Amino acid sequence: QKMDRTYPLGATLKASGKFDTVPGFDKAPGTGQKYRYRVDIEQGLGLDGALFAEAVQKTLNDDRSWGHGGTRTFERISSGKPDFVITLASPGTTATWCAKSGLDTTEDNVSCDSAATQRVMINAYRWAQGSKTYGDKIHMYRQMLINHEVGHRLGHNHVTCE
Repeated sequence: QKMDRTYPLGATLKASGKFDTVPGFDKAPGTGQKYRYRVDIEQGLGLDGALFAEAVQKTLNDDRSWGHGGTRTFERISSGKPDFVITLASPGTTATWCAKSGLDTTEDNVSCDSAATQRVMINAYRWAQGSKTYGDKIHMYRQMLINHEVGHRLGHNHVTCE
Protein backbone atom coordinates (compact mmCIF):
# COMPACT_ATOMS: atom_id res chain seq x y z
CA GLN A 1 0.00 0.00 0.00
CA LYS A 2 2.87 2.39 0.78
CA MET A 3 4.19 1.86 -2.76
CA ASP A 4 0.88 2.96 -4.27
CA ARG A 5 0.77 6.44 -2.74
CA THR A 6 2.62 9.67 -3.37
CA TYR A 7 4.46 11.63 -0.71
CA PRO A 8 4.96 15.39 -0.32
CA LEU A 9 8.38 16.56 -1.46
CA GLY A 10 9.34 19.81 -3.17
CA ALA A 11 10.60 19.87 -6.75
CA THR A 12 13.38 22.31 -5.82
CA LEU A 13 14.44 20.75 -2.51
CA LYS A 14 18.16 20.65 -1.77
CA ALA A 15 18.61 18.69 1.43
CA SER A 16 21.74 18.21 3.53
CA GLY A 17 23.90 16.38 0.99
CA LYS A 18 24.75 13.89 3.74
CA PHE A 19 23.71 10.26 3.45
CA ASP A 20 22.71 7.52 5.84
CA THR A 21 23.04 3.89 4.84
CA VAL A 22 19.79 1.97 5.25
CA PRO A 23 20.71 -0.79 7.69
CA GLY A 24 20.12 -4.43 6.90
CA PHE A 25 21.04 -7.27 4.60
CA ASP A 26 19.00 -8.92 1.85
CA LYS A 27 20.61 -12.07 0.50
CA ALA A 28 20.86 -12.50 -3.24
CA PRO A 29 18.12 -14.99 -4.09
CA GLY A 30 19.46 -16.22 -7.43
CA THR A 31 22.42 -18.09 -8.79
CA GLY A 32 23.56 -15.75 -11.58
CA GLN A 33 26.31 -13.15 -11.47
CA LYS A 34 26.00 -11.51 -8.05
CA TYR A 35 25.96 -7.75 -7.65
CA ARG A 36 26.29 -6.34 -4.16
CA TYR A 37 24.73 -2.93 -3.61
CA ARG A 38 24.15 -0.55 -0.72
CA VAL A 39 21.17 1.73 -0.26
CA ASP A 40 21.78 5.27 0.98
CA ILE A 41 19.16 7.92 1.71
CA GLU A 42 19.86 11.60 2.06
CA GLN A 43 19.29 13.04 5.52
CA GLY A 44 16.29 15.33 5.88
CA LEU A 45 14.03 13.93 3.14
CA GLY A 46 11.34 12.58 5.44
CA LEU A 47 10.94 9.48 3.25
CA ASP A 48 10.94 5.85 4.37
CA GLY A 49 14.41 4.42 3.71
CA ALA A 50 13.36 0.87 4.63
CA LEU A 51 10.51 1.01 2.11
CA PHE A 52 12.90 2.27 -0.56
CA ALA A 53 15.44 -0.48 0.22
CA GLU A 54 12.74 -3.16 0.10
CA ALA A 55 11.46 -1.82 -3.23
CA VAL A 56 14.97 -1.90 -4.70
CA GLN A 57 15.61 -5.49 -3.60
CA LYS A 58 12.25 -6.79 -4.81
CA THR A 59 12.42 -4.90 -8.09
CA LEU A 60 15.95 -5.91 -9.05
CA ASN A 61 15.35 -9.57 -8.22
CA ASP A 62 11.96 -9.80 -9.91
CA ASP A 63 11.88 -12.28 -12.82
CA ARG A 64 10.97 -9.39 -15.14
CA SER A 65 14.04 -7.39 -14.11
CA TRP A 66 17.80 -7.65 -14.72
CA GLY A 67 18.03 -11.03 -13.01
CA HIS A 68 15.62 -12.71 -15.42
CA GLY A 69 16.53 -16.22 -16.46
CA GLY A 70 19.02 -16.54 -13.61
CA THR A 71 21.57 -14.29 -15.34
CA ARG A 72 22.08 -11.93 -12.39
CA THR A 73 21.19 -11.67 -8.74
CA PHE A 74 21.32 -8.68 -6.42
CA GLU A 75 22.29 -8.59 -2.76
CA ARG A 76 21.80 -5.60 -0.47
CA ILE A 77 24.54 -4.95 2.05
CA SER A 78 25.00 -2.19 4.59
CA SER A 79 28.69 -2.78 5.29
CA GLY A 80 31.57 -3.92 3.16
CA LYS A 81 32.37 -2.96 -0.42
CA PRO A 82 29.39 -2.69 -2.79
CA ASP A 83 29.51 -2.84 -6.57
CA PHE A 84 27.32 0.27 -6.57
CA VAL A 85 25.24 2.43 -4.23
CA ILE A 86 21.59 3.21 -4.95
CA THR A 87 20.99 6.63 -3.46
CA LEU A 88 17.66 8.34 -2.78
CA ALA A 89 18.40 12.07 -2.75
CA SER A 90 16.77 15.48 -3.08
CA PRO A 91 16.60 17.08 -6.54
CA GLY A 92 19.43 19.47 -5.65
CA THR A 93 21.74 16.75 -4.38
CA THR A 94 20.84 14.48 -7.31
CA ALA A 95 21.84 17.29 -9.68
CA THR A 96 25.17 17.74 -7.90
CA TRP A 97 26.06 14.05 -8.10
CA CYS A 98 24.85 13.62 -11.68
CA ALA A 99 26.90 16.64 -12.76
CA LYS A 100 30.02 14.76 -11.59
CA SER A 101 29.34 12.48 -14.58
CA GLY A 102 28.51 15.30 -16.98
CA LEU A 103 24.74 14.84 -16.69
CA ASP A 104 22.18 17.61 -16.21
CA THR A 105 19.11 16.43 -14.30
CA THR A 106 17.74 19.86 -13.46
CA GLU A 107 15.46 20.52 -16.44
CA ASP A 108 13.06 17.62 -15.91
CA ASN A 109 14.08 16.65 -12.35
CA VAL A 110 15.23 13.21 -13.44
CA SER A 111 17.46 10.55 -11.91
CA CYS A 112 20.77 9.25 -13.27
CA ASP A 113 23.51 6.69 -13.05
CA SER A 114 26.44 8.87 -12.00
CA ALA A 115 28.87 6.53 -13.77
CA ALA A 116 31.97 8.49 -12.72
CA THR A 117 31.03 7.71 -9.10
CA GLN A 118 29.66 4.64 -7.36
CA ARG A 119 26.20 6.17 -7.06
CA VAL A 120 23.00 5.41 -8.93
CA MET A 121 21.01 8.53 -8.07
CA ILE A 122 17.24 8.29 -7.61
CA ASN A 123 15.66 11.73 -7.49
CA ALA A 124 13.49 11.78 -4.36
CA TYR A 125 11.03 14.20 -5.98
CA ARG A 126 10.32 11.67 -8.72
CA TRP A 127 10.23 8.82 -6.21
CA ALA A 128 7.74 10.72 -4.06
CA GLN A 129 5.58 12.31 -6.78
CA GLY A 130 5.96 10.10 -9.87
CA SER A 131 5.65 11.43 -13.41
CA LYS A 132 2.88 12.64 -15.70
CA THR A 133 3.67 9.81 -18.13
CA TYR A 134 2.74 7.16 -15.54
CA GLY A 135 -0.18 9.06 -14.03
CA ASP A 136 -1.47 7.33 -10.88
CA LYS A 137 0.54 4.13 -11.51
CA ILE A 138 3.12 5.20 -8.93
CA HIS A 139 4.17 1.67 -7.91
CA MET A 140 4.88 0.73 -11.53
CA TYR A 141 6.72 4.02 -12.04
CA ARG A 142 8.98 3.36 -9.05
CA GLN A 143 9.85 -0.09 -10.38
CA MET A 144 10.69 1.41 -13.78
CA LEU A 145 12.79 4.12 -12.13
CA ILE A 146 14.93 1.57 -10.28
CA ASN A 147 15.26 -0.73 -13.30
CA HIS A 148 16.05 2.13 -15.66
CA GLU A 149 18.91 3.64 -13.68
CA VAL A 150 20.41 0.30 -12.61
CA GLY A 151 20.20 -0.74 -16.27
CA HIS A 152 22.54 2.13 -17.10
CA ARG A 153 24.89 0.94 -14.34
CA LEU A 154 24.87 -2.51 -15.96
CA GLY A 155 25.93 -0.94 -19.25
CA HIS A 156 22.63 -0.59 -21.09
CA ASN A 157 21.68 2.49 -23.07
CA HIS A 158 18.19 3.72 -23.93
CA VAL A 159 16.25 1.41 -26.23
CA THR A 160 13.12 2.25 -28.17
CA CYS A 161 10.44 -0.43 -27.93
CA GLU A 162 8.02 -1.08 -30.79
